[in-house]
Amino acid sequence: MQNTENTGQIVLGATPIGNLSDASPRLREIMASADLVAAEDTRNFHHLAQALGVRPTGRVMSLHEHNEQHKISEVLDAVRGGATVLVVSDAGMPAVSDPGFPLVEAALAAGLLVTAVPGPSAVLTALALSGLPTGRFTFEGFLPRKAGERRRRLESLVSEERTMVFFESPHRLAAFLTSVAEVFGGERQVAVARELTKKFEEVKRGPVAEVLDWAAAGVRGEIAVVVAGTDEVNDAQPEDHVGQVEESVAAGIRLKEAVAQVAQKQGLKKRELYEAVLAQRQNGEN
Repeated sequence: MQNTENTGQIVLGATPIGNLSDASPRLREIMASADLVAAEDTRNFHHLAQALGVRPTGRVMSLHEHNEQHKISEVLDAVRGGATVLVVSDAGMPAVSDPGFPLVEAALAAGLLVTAVPGPSAVLTALALSGLPTGRFTFEGFLPRKAGERRRRLESLVSEERTMVFFESPHRLAAFLTSVAEVFGGERQVAVARELTKKFEEVKRGPVAEVLDWAAAGVRGEIAVVVAGTDEVNDAQPEDHVGQVEESVAAGIRLKEAVAQVAQKQGLKKRELYEAVLAQRQNGEN
């Protein structure tokens, strides 16, 4: 993959998520030949290269969430000059819950070439091992740390029929599963995958209430949580929930905020619910 035509490119390289043997020959080749390596953590990249027996010939620079915006112009200038730039995160594919997306967005806007060396993916590995439907799924990444914000995000997914994949830290796993049980119900099927491809890989499957009991004792390692989508068809009509909105308004909540809360909880469109409230109020006056 050495650049010989003076046409620069950005290469997104998927690195192992645990087992070093998952590093592809293409990844090893581009690690050695890239003119510039933009790594989430330069120390981790050098450790990976050493473990794989690779000797990078290009310059290695840091590219992480705190400096990415400031480094984009430097990377793009290198590509314009004909350089092959390898972008790597600490594990998995860059730009997916990892640094890289702003760079990709800027490069494409500038008309520059972006390609990838595919490889390990915690999202797809957890999904495949979950035992839950894989035909349609959505990746939700990390949810907010604060309980209220996390709950609101989950409430927005109440009507989601696709299997959902989340990332979570081990020390917040029990709190996350508690929110899942409260919003989706304790019988919702989940799978918690930890330490994927590593020696102590484990996938805990079952109703969220049972898995929560297991997680409450403490869990270590990198975590991916797969949650089944709803099997309930949402046939709710806006008119059916006007009363809930009016109850919230009577309790002192502003109309638009009340509409937003009920719409999110019931899987309705805010505009349609708002119009239904206004229509019933108008009918009540006539």
